[in-house]
Amino acid sequence: MTSRRQPPMVSRMIRQDASARHFARALSPSLLVLVAAAGLAGPALAQDPPPPVQPAPAEAGPPAAAQPAPPQEQRVTINRILVRGNQRIDQTTVLSYLPIQPGDVVDAAVLDVAVRTLTRTQLFADVQLGVQPNGDLVVEIVENPIINQVVFEGNGAVSEDKLREEVTLRPRGIYTRARIQEDVGKIVELYRLSGRISATVTPKIVQLDQNRVDVVFEINEGPETGVRTITFLGNSAYSDNDLREVMVTQQSAWYRLFSTNDNYDPNRLDYDREQLRKFYTNRGYYDFRVLSAISELAPDDSAFAISITVDEGDRYNFGTVDVVTENDRLNPDFLKLLLPIRTGELYESDKIEAAVDALTFAAGSAGYAFVEIEPSYRANPETDTVDVTFNVKEGQRVYVDRINVIGNTRTLDNVIRREMMLTEGDAFNRTLLERSRNNLRALGFFKDVTVEEARGTAPDRSVVNVTVTEQPTGELSVGAGFSSVDSFVVNLGITERNFRGRGQNVVARVEWGSLRQQVDFRFTEPKFLGRDLRAGFDAFHSRYDLSEFSSYDYRSTGGGVRLSYPLNGYTLLSTRYFLKSDEIIVPQGFCGAGGGSNALCDQVGSFLNSSAGYTLLVDRRNDPIRPTRGWTGTLRQDFAGIGGDVNYVKSEADVSAYWGITPEWIVTATASVGYISGWGGDPIRINDRFFKGGNSFRGFETAGIGPRDITPGTNNDALGGNFYAIGTLDMTVPNGLPEEYGIRTSVFIDVGTVGVLDDRYTTTATGALNANIVDDLALRASTGVSVHWRSPMGPIRFDLSNILGQEDYDKTETFRFSTSTQF
Repeated sequence: MTSRRQPPMVSRMIRQDASARHFARALSPSLLVLVAAAGLAGPALAQDPPPPVQPAPAEAGPPAAAQPAPPQEQRVTINRILVRGNQRIDQTTVLSYLPIQPGDVVDAAVLDVAVRTLTRTQLFADVQLGVQPNGDLVVEIVENPIINQVVFEGNGAVSEDKLREEVTLRPRGIYTRARIQEDVGKIVELYRLSGRISATVTPKIVQLDQNRVDVVFEINEGPETGVRTITFLGNSAYSDNDLREVMVTQQSAWYRLFSTNDNYDPNRLDYDREQLRKFYTNRGYYDFRVLSAISELAPDDSAFAISITVDEGDRYNFGTVDVVTENDRLNPDFLKLLLPIRTGELYESDKIEAAVDALTFAAGSAGYAFVEIEPSYRANPETDTVDVTFNVKEGQRVYVDRINVIGNTRTLDNVIRREMMLTEGDAFNRTLLERSRNNLRALGFFKDVTVEEARGTAPDRSVVNVTVTEQPTGELSVGAGFSSVDSFVVNLGITERNFRGRGQNVVARVEWGSLRQQVDFRFTEPKFLGRDLRAGFDAFHSRYDLSEFSSYDYRSTGGGVRLSYPLNGYTLLSTRYFLKSDEIIVPQGFCGAGGGSNALCDQVGSFLNSSAGYTLLVDRRNDPIRPTRGWTGTLRQDFAGIGGDVNYVKSEADVSAYWGITPEWIVTATASVGYISGWGGDPIRINDRFFKGGNSFRGFETAGIGPRDITPGTNNDALGGNFYAIGTLDMTVPNGLPEEYGIRTSVFIDVGTVGVLDDRYTTTATGALNANIVDDLALRASTGVSVHWRSPMGPIRFDLSNILGQEDYDKTETFRFSTSTQF
C-alpha cells in the first residue's frame, strides 16, 4: 500500500478518537491534523529527527494492519483563528484565553499548551485544536453546563444554610467534575466534624435543556458518633479527671445538650494531644510525651472509647539560662536581664515563648526587624534541670523602605499615616511600631488594626504593612435612666468621629427629659494647620430642671474654643477658653418668705462667666481600648474672672491604674478629687459646684449625695459641694458567655464624699451653724454589678447597685441602664 505525501504542516496527532477523525474529515477531504487536550505525549521539536521505527517481532495469528510511520513534526504559520461550538461564551472571550495569535508559528508543543490553557479556565468540557492546510486554526469547544440549582437531600443534622456555605457550586455557576468532587469532600468533612464519621454523600446530575444541569447531593448522615470514655495510662502526677479538663474533647453525657465537643473528631484529638503536652511542660515535665492515642469504635458504631498513653517523665527546673548573639551590636548581658526566666525556677514552656517575644521586641526596638531567635535545650537528668540558650541572629540593621496602608475604605491614607511614629527612611523600631498601632486603635475608627513588617527590596529594607478594618464611626446615641423616684431622661445625639474620612470629630446632641434639656454642637480638627495641633470649637444651650432635686432651673448659653498639643508620646496638654451666660431661676416666692436657702437664693439671676483653663493628660496604658496594665492620669484647672461676673479657681484630678491578673480578670482602680474656691470675695455659685451621683457614683441618683437643705416643708434641695473625692475599685470577671456575644461583666465598689460649702451658707447671721444645712463630708459607699453589652444596636450598659453606706437625706437608685446605636 502506498501512502500519499503529506503537505508541509503540523501533522502529529495529540489526541485521536472517533469524533476527532470525523472532525478532520469534515474540515478537509484530503487531510486535517487534530490536536486535542487529553492523552498528550511529550512533543518532539520541529528540528528533532523522528525516532527510528523498530520492526515488530513476528507473531502467530492473523497479520496486523499496517501502521503508517510517524510523520516528521513541522512548524506552521497561523493564518486565521476560527472558534466553533461556543453557545454562551463569546468568541472574543475564547480568543482572550488562547495564547496564540494570527501570524504566530506553532508546532504540536505550542498547540498542547494552548489546549491546556483553555482547559484550565474550567469553562469547557472538551477542547480540540486543528490546523487546516491553508493555515487556519480551528478551535472546537464544548462548553461546561450551567448550574440551574443545587439541591441537598437527606440532611437533618446539618442545616441547608450551613451546607450552602460550605460548597462552592452555586446556581448560575459553571459545573465541573472537579468542583463537585471537591464539594463532596467538604460536606463529608462537615459531617465528620459534627460527629457523624459514617456520613456519605452521593452527587447526582440532572440534565436540562439549554446545556443546564441540576446538582443534587444525596446525603446519608448515618448515626452520631460520640465519645463513650476517655482513659489515660501512665499518668501518676495528675488524675484522669485533671487531664480530661485539659482536653477539648469531652465524654458524651445527657446534660451536654448544646455541646459538640462530645462528638468524635480525629483533628480535635490531635489538638488535645498538643494541649496535654502544653499542660505538662508548663508544670515542669520537660520530657513529657504522648506515646499513643487509640480510638476504638463500639460494635454498634454509636461511640468511641479513647485510650491515651503518656510518659510523664521527671519534673525539671531551669538550669543555666544564657543569651548568645552573633556580634556586639546587641548586648547579651542586657538582653539576659529582659528574660522572664531565672535559674532554679520551675520549667515552664510558656516562659520560653515569653522570653522569645521579649528578645524579639528588644531587637526590633534596636532596629533589627528580622531577628531570628532559636532557643536550644540541654537536659540534665541527673540534676533534673534544663539549660536554655537563646541564640540571637541579628542580621542587618533595617530601615523602613515603604509603608503600605491596607483596608481603609473610608478613612484617608494621610489620616492613618500621620498617626505612625515611623516614616519611610527611618530606622526600624518595634517600640515605635507598637505605639503607632496603639495610636490608630485609640482613634476609634477601626475595628481591628494590625501592623506587620515584611522584607523589602534589599536585605536592610523593611516594608511595613498597616492593615485596618473600618468600623462605624457615626453614632446615634439614645440613653434612658430610671431612679428610685421615677425620674426619666432620654438622650438623643449624633456623633461622627471620622467626618468625611478626614478624622474630624463632629457632635450634635439633643437631650430631653425631666432633668435636662440641652442642645450642643462640637467640631474638632485633629491636625490643625497641618501640624500636630488639635483645635475645635463648641456652641451650646442647656437647661437643667432641678426643681425635684434642688428647686431651681439652670440655663446656660455660650461657646468656646479648644487647642491641644502633645508634649510627648504619652502626655497631652489641652487649653480652652469659654464665654457663657448662666441664669438661675427659682419658683416665685421661693426666696424670702418661702424659706429658700441663701446657698441657692444668692445666685438667682444672670451672670457672665469668662474662663480659661487647661488639662494635662498622661496615658501610660498598654492598650487604649482594653488596658490590662499601666495607668492614666488627668489634671484639670479653670480660671474664671477674665472679665465677666464670676471669679473662681476650679481644680480636678483623677488617676486610673490597671492590673490584668488574667485576660479575663482585670482589676481597675480609679481615684478622683476636685476643689473649687472663689477669689475677689466671690462665693461659689450653685451651678459651678460639684454634684455627684448617677453615672459618677453608682447607686445614687444624679445629685443624690452631698450638702442638702433639709428645712421642714421644703424639697430637701441638693446644694452641691466645693469639694469631692471618689474612689472606685472595678474588677472584670468572666461570665461564661462566648466572646463573640460581646458581653462583659464587672463587679464594683464606689466610695466617696461631696461637701464643703462656703461658710456664709452653713452659718446663720449670728455665726452659729445652720441646722437646716447638712454638710458633713460623710463617706458613702455602694457595690454592685455592671454589665456591658456590645449589642447589634450599639453598646448597652446595665448597673445593679446595693448601698453600703449613706446618709438619711441621700437619694438612691438600684438600677440604671443606657444604650446607644451606631451607624
